[in-house]
Amino acid sequence: MRDHVAAGLLEVAARVLAERGDQASMIDIAAAAGVARATLYRYFPNRDALLRALTDAALAELAERIADARLDAVPVPEAVARLTRAMVGAAAKYRGLVIFNKPPDMAREADHALTAPVGELFERGAAEGTFRPELPTRTLIEVYTGLLEGSVVRVLRGRLGVEEASAAITKIFLEGALVRPET
Repeated sequence: MRDHVAAGLLEVAARVLAERGDQASMIDIAAAAGVARATLYRYFPNRDALLRALTDAALAELAERIADARLDAVPVPEAVARLTRAMVGAAAKYRGLVIFNKPPDMAREADHALTAPVGELFERGAAEGTFRPELPTRTLIEVYTGLLEGSVVRVLRGRLGVEEASAAITKIFLEGALVRPET
């Protein structure tokens, strides 16, 4: 029961932080959740504890979305599309976290959660000959990550929707990275 309540509070906190940014207080979050401040503080003794738990939930959800995408079970282009949707979707849901400076350990955890699946997928794409051989894998990863980061910022600002951004990233990246069939 306790985990269920904490998960509900984190869902509300993610929404409130996304809507109000760093202006959102613990009081705002408690009110939006329909609980007393004391209840919120019983689960999260301070704002830092709430942000840490929210970051952990975001990373866990991202890992779950990536696992559910089954990147290794589909061709590389479809895997890139699935990975992109997973990342943009998670970023949009937890966009309120972007405004907070994360401690180095949290930044490393987030980086690892993103780096490992991207690296594995791009190494597979290179090994299978899906990507252009004249472009090093690390360069492709940097370009993809740049497209992802730039588009996520636009999603966070409400300038692009999740599906629109995901489709654009996938199309722009893949049409520039794929080996062209002989005509």
